[in-house]
Amino acid sequence: MKQNVRGSKLPAAGVFAVAMAWMEAATVVYLRSLVNRINPYQIHPLPFAVLPAWVELVREAATLLLLLSVAWLAGTAWRNRSGYFLFAFGIWDIFYYIFLKVIVGWPKTLFDWDVLFLLPVPWWGPVLAPMLISLLMVLGGILLSRNSANRIDNHPRRLSWLLCLAGIFTLLYLFMQNSLMASLEGNETVQNLLPTNFHWALFVIALCLAAFPIFDIAVRFAAQHKSRSLEHS
Repeated sequence: MKQNVRGSKLPAAGVFAVAMAWMEAATVVYLRSLVNRINPYQIHPLPFAVLPAWVELVREAATLLLLLSVAWLAGTAWRNRSGYFLFAFGIWDIFYYIFLKVIVGWPKTLFDWDVLFLLPVPWWGPVLAPMLISLLMVLGGILLSRNSANRIDNHPRRLSWLLCLAGIFTLLYLFMQNSLMASLEGNETVQNLLPTNFHWALFVIALCLAAFPIFDIAVRFAAQHKSRSLEHS
């Protein structure tokens, strides 16, 4: 019964994430309109002389705190709280780009470049990349949030988490590599950077590694379901 109660909170977390995505998209439109940067991929993509950098950084941190808060309230243990966070984050990020498209018609395509984050250096990547990661987070979040705390055998094994961490670090490197290289030439170079290449092959490999805990849970659930079916037959 408890598992069903926790699972029933997914729609509420999803509604929160969608509403927050609209607020985030609207805020970004206001900010980018002030500096004529609806499409960030243009000369001087980070006009911090006009918009103070610390304001944007605090806003991004506040967004994460909101998602963590709803996950904490929805869950009862760290595993299903992690699931709610992943689910809400993924829904928020996907609908953020959907709402940007609705409001201002950007991105034009899923391959348009965007500034994804600013700490410790600007993260750059085509819009499709974070959306694929978000889809993975939604799926993982559903599985983790519905996984009962007393069914330890269904939790991902240590090897799965290690492979997942390897994938996550690789994804982070892919998003930050251009800025990290540019930082060798100074902060001004980083702020004016416009990346041109994204390593899609490495991205797909890293995404598959990051998905290993999901594969692990899915395989265990399938095996358990098959075992129960044989018991009742």
